[in-house]
Formats: sequence, structure tokens, C-alpha cells
Amino acid sequence: MAKTSPAIADETVRLDMYRMMQEARLFEKRAQDLFLEGLIKGTSHLALGQEAVAAGFAAALRPEDLVFCTYRGHVHTLLRGAPMAALMAELMGRATGICGGKGGSMHLTDVSHGAMGSYAIVGAHMPIAAGAAWAAQERGTGQVVVCFFGDGTTNIGAFHEALNMAVVWRLPVVYVCENNLYMEYTPIGQVTAVEHPAADRASAYGLEPIVVDGNDVEAVHETALRLVERAREGGGPALVEAKTYRHGGHSRADPAKYRPEDEVKEWLARDPIPAYRERLLASGVDAASVDRIEREALETVDRATEEAKAGPFPDPGALETELWADGGSAWRS
Repeated sequence: MAKTSPAIADETVRLDMYRMMQEARLFEKRAQDLFLEGLIKGTSHLALGQEAVAAGFAAALRPEDLVFCTYRGHVHTLLRGAPMAALMAELMGRATGICGGKGGSMHLTDVSHGAMGSYAIVGAHMPIAAGAAWAAQERGTGQVVVCFFGDGTTNIGAFHEALNMAVVWRLPVVYVCENNLYMEYTPIGQVTAVEHPAADRASAYGLEPIVVDGNDVEAVHETALRLVERAREGGGPALVEAKTYRHGGHSRADPAKYRPEDEVKEWLARDPIPAYRERLLASGVDAASVDRIEREALETVDRATEEAKAGPFPDPGALETELWADGGSAWRS
């Protein structure tokens, strides 16, 4: 496990990351509440407890960079710059949602902000991220692609195929494994031959084995800055394993009783948000500034919630729009 990073000098960056984590945490909590109220249908996979990974990388990216994430992608999409009200509306199936109410929790996409989609099929987005990085390389745009995935993905073929091609072609892509210790309901250690499912496999592809404390936003940010800029300058891909922990179950229907109580207590005590608040205050950051961020984050989530609730449901006719094909045979060659 990486040691705690030295303090980032730029206080503006530090406070911005704290704001990101606060908004992400409150957004996920509100989504959970709306599910319980029956205003959000279906299932959802929350990132409560994992906010530091998303915030640390988000603060290291440029507006033109691209991000791919999994079905646990609310936070990544939000911190990429997607409008919060539109994200909330999408979860609620409203026409004002970011995908017109068609995508829901597991398919959030906002290409205008470089949020290139949440993917419900485990590992499916890893080769797609490589393709986006190849396109950026060929076009000379200077863009970097960041692809987030879970620990369970490391046992999927697409993980190995994407890493291999990324290295062979020296693509500007950073793959980030959010290792929350469980692949759905199974401890990752029970089904993986190595201790660190991502980092211990890095050397097989000529990559540096990197393990970072995913609950330390500054450690994540420091790592992100180094790897993103290296990729931007033509230094090729990277693979990061961020050790973290989800506070709840795999999805909203999962009570997570399979996790040992002592383990849960230990990780809850390492909650990245109160830990970073203490760190900011201990380093001399004004308490009023931190309090203001917390207050404004709650106000932002409240406004987004009310705006989303006011949005209409999609017209049934919208179901037949934006289709890849009409289902007939005429388009086949």
C-alpha cells in the first residue's frame, strides 16, 4: 500500500477535490433515498466510500480528456462535469435526463464532457477505451483516456487483451482498477492467484506495478498527475490499482452480510471524506472554507433533486428514436 502522500501545495486544488468528494457522496446518498421513495426504478450500484479515486483523477484531467467507467459510474460521470440535475433526472427516468431517460443508472453518458459511458458488461469498455486512445493518438489531439474498472474485471479476458494492445501501440490510456476487495459478493482473493489483482499482473505487459491508497485523494491525485502527463507526452499506458472499499452492498438489493463486521468497521473508520477534512484543517486550511463547501454541496444536490423531480417522463414515441438499426433486413449486406 502506498504511503500517505505529501500535501499538495495548491490549496485551490485541494479544496476542489474536497468539493468533488462532498458532491459525489451527497449525490449517491440522495440517489439511495430516492430509490427507497420509489422515485428511482430498477437497480443501482453506488460508489459510497470510493469517492477519492474519482476525485483524484478528475482533478488531474483536462476538459478534452475522455473517461470510461463501469455500471458503478454515477460519481465518475458527475465529476467529469456532467450536469447534476440531468444525471439525477436520468436515474429517475425523466425526459430531462442526460440520456433522455433511456439509459438509467448503468448507462450514463455525456460525450460533451468527455464522459464516454458507463458499461454494464464487465470489462467491455476496456478495449473500447484502447480504441479511443488509439484514435486520439492517430489524430494527434493530445487527449488522454482514463478507464475505471473493478477488481473482478482483472479475471476477464478483455482486461488482458486491452492491456496488451495498449502497450504494443503505446496508447495514451491509464487503466484504473478500483479494488474494493469484492467482485459482487465474492472476495477477490478467493478467486485470484495473486494478492494484487491488477498490480501483480502489470509486469506481464511490461508495465510498472502501482498500488495506491484509494482512500487518500492526494495520493491518488499525485499518481494520476504523473501517469496522465506521461501518457500525454507519448510515454504510453499505465495500470493503477487503487485499494478502496464500498460502504454498502454490490447493489441496492444487496445487504452485504457476507462481509465480516470487523472488516467493515475498519474500512468505515478510514472513510476518505472525514479523513480529508481533518487533513485539510490540520494543514491550516480555514475551517470556514471547508464548512462552506459542505453547505454548498448539499444545496447543489437539493436543487438538482427538485429540478429532476419536476422533469416530465419521456413520450412513449421516444422509444423508437436514436436506434442503431430498425431491426429489418434491408441494412444487412
